[in-house]
Amino acid sequence: MTSDHTPFAAIKRSLRADAAIRRAPVHAARGDIAGAALTERFRAAFAGKLSGAVVSLYWPMRDEIDVRDLIDALAADGARTALPVMAGRDAALVFREWRTGDVLAPGTFGVHEPAADARILVPDIVVTPLLAFDAAGNRLGYGGGYYDRSLRALRAGGDVVAVGVGYDEQEISSVPGHTGDEILDMIITDRRILRVGK
Repeated sequence: MTSDHTPFAAIKRSLRADAAIRRAPVHAARGDIAGAALTERFRAAFAGKLSGAVVSLYWPMRDEIDVRDLIDALAADGARTALPVMAGRDAALVFREWRTGDVLAPGTFGVHEPAADARILVPDIVVTPLLAFDAAGNRLGYGGGYYDRSLRALRAGGDVVAVGVGYDEQEISSVPGHTGDEILDMIITDRRILRVGK
């Protein structure tokens, strides 16, 4: 893991601050309609592949694109939905089943999580929030490494599709990465679908 005091870490901190500033006005302008547009594109990207699939999403915070419409749509498409739960500072995420109406409890960093007795699922598709992305599938997250560790563990055990979601304006020319970073398979925004490597 890269030290928080290296020049590389300082560059990433600066990029995160810039990305958060850039995302805020976009969310303010389109946040109320972006979720429905994202849902439409997500369903098109996975048409015919959602019934029986396990899809992990997230509970939106701050200026993250809202995926709550997508959670309901996936249930209608026959998918099972889950939300991530933090299992420790250096641990991979645990994915617990959650559907609209189920209990949510405040977890680490104020993230809303399913109840501790909710069933643990292994996702086929992991939907991740992001601060920025590039066309090569590199994702700039919040710096904790939770999704990188989780995707690495899931990929070691089988096939999983990693999908970053956000606004088109979150794309940058290049996200600096290192060997601990996991590449996204796809980025879906409220305006387009980007399949990495295609």
